[in-house]
Amino acid sequence: MAVSVFDIFKIGIGPSSSHTVGPMRAAQRFVSDLGRQSGFGEVTRVRAELFGSLGSTGHGHGSEAAVLLGLEGEDPTTADTDRMRPREAEIRSTGRLRLDAAHTDPGHEISFDADEDLVLHRTRSLPFHPNGMIFTAWAGDKVLSKRTFYSIGGGFVVEHGEDGHPAVVPDSTAVSYPFRTGGQLLEHCVDNRMSIPEIMMANEISLRTGGPSGEQSPDGALADPASQGGDPAAVEARVRAELLHIWEVMRGCVERGCSRSGTLPGGLHVRRRAKRMRQDLMDRERRSAGAPEPFGSMDWLTVWALAVNEENAAGGRVVTAPTNGAAGIVPAAVHLVVRYLVPGGQSDPEEDLAGTAEDDAVVDFLLTAGAIGAIFQQSASISGAEVGCQGEVGTACSMAAAGLAQVMGGTVHQVCNAAEIGLEHNLGLTCDPVGGLVQIPCIERNAVGAIKALTAARLACAGDEQQIVSLDQVIRTMMATGRDMKTKYKETARGGLAVNIVEC
Repeated sequence: MAVSVFDIFKIGIGPSSSHTVGPMRAAQRFVSDLGRQSGFGEVTRVRAELFGSLGSTGHGHGSEAAVLLGLEGEDPTTADTDRMRPREAEIRSTGRLRLDAAHTDPGHEISFDADEDLVLHRTRSLPFHPNGMIFTAWAGDKVLSKRTFYSIGGGFVVEHGEDGHPAVVPDSTAVSYPFRTGGQLLEHCVDNRMSIPEIMMANEISLRTGGPSGEQSPDGALADPASQGGDPAAVEARVRAELLHIWEVMRGCVERGCSRSGTLPGGLHVRRRAKRMRQDLMDRERRSAGAPEPFGSMDWLTVWALAVNEENAAGGRVVTAPTNGAAGIVPAAVHLVVRYLVPGGQSDPEEDLAGTAEDDAVVDFLLTAGAIGAIFQQSASISGAEVGCQGEVGTACSMAAAGLAQVMGGTVHQVCNAAEIGLEHNLGLTCDPVGGLVQIPCIERNAVGAIKALTAARLACAGDEQQIVSLDQVIRTMMATGRDMKTKYKETARGGLAVNIVEC
């Protein structure tokens, strides 16, 4: 299955890609397919059941609101983030739900008892993956549809098949340079004398034109109607434009996070810090009158990462990178690239992007990071509920380290080495959110992960391309560590910090 860079970087909503974005997508898919059935107008009841990690921490992750709005047809890419909680409250108070209202206005309205029809099973799990969901629709006493979905991390959703395994629709599009492992990616780069972003761009063009030859795939499922006849140059321009749009959304998230103060929702009373820290840093730079700041770039990395994850914790608009819980690391690193690593880069991080050099650096970074993310998605896991936070912050750190090494001028071997270092020093990282909220330790963990990514990139670029530990070996180690990790340390809020601090 080919993984696009846009599968890794998806526009969504906070606070969690697996617990908010995934459930909304699953609910939307269920009701959308239900709406195409002849008996849709006869539906009298719908029930949603959340299991495993979704059941144990779904309340703090906004899973309930996500499911309800998904059943009303909302999409995480376009849903109004300010409307979710009020609409959830309205559904609960009125006992009425408008099925698929976003697409079939005013939708099919039914009675809905949130206590009976939206169930979080806190101690029950489904096979295959901890983030399981069952949706059932009735017409009177008759079951019209019953389907099981799994949210496997990063907003990805798969359905339970009749054979007891997840049903994955095969991707019939042949990409130019298929890879599932770091070794295969390196082999393509060396054999074809291409960089990682060049390999990834070629594959993106293949995905949008139906294959390496530019012919449409038999089902046309991945063909891009805006590809202007499959012309590679036109398709490449479109991919670049969409990547720069992803960057704009990331920048917007940082700006919103840096402009808001107060406390985050959820009962822990966590104070937002990004706004004050940014102002303090800017004041300090002005007072220095141009003198070098000894920790300037590190402090900016911290501010940018905090801003994203504070906004995510508040349920704002974010980009999965590759998950929401780890969404601050990559944007912080790209901000670092734009401000410090592009020749003639901006002195003011608040200025708009301008110039091809900056655009090229951003595109190369995101393509490289996306390639590393695609390896994790295909051969490992990016789900905290499956392998702990090493699969989220560890993967994001690995992706950001690779992107930084690419922009710093590293060779393909150094880029993969940076990715390996970024993950290696996050092995064993547990997912133990306090109160089931994506706040403690998640927000600070992104800031630390961004610093680790920079260190990993610099270590790799200072090296001689020789690796004792390969990227694939450290990924396999992460998966083995995840299997050995106790369930209570995998996004259940039943272990680690989650049970060792007193909530006030």
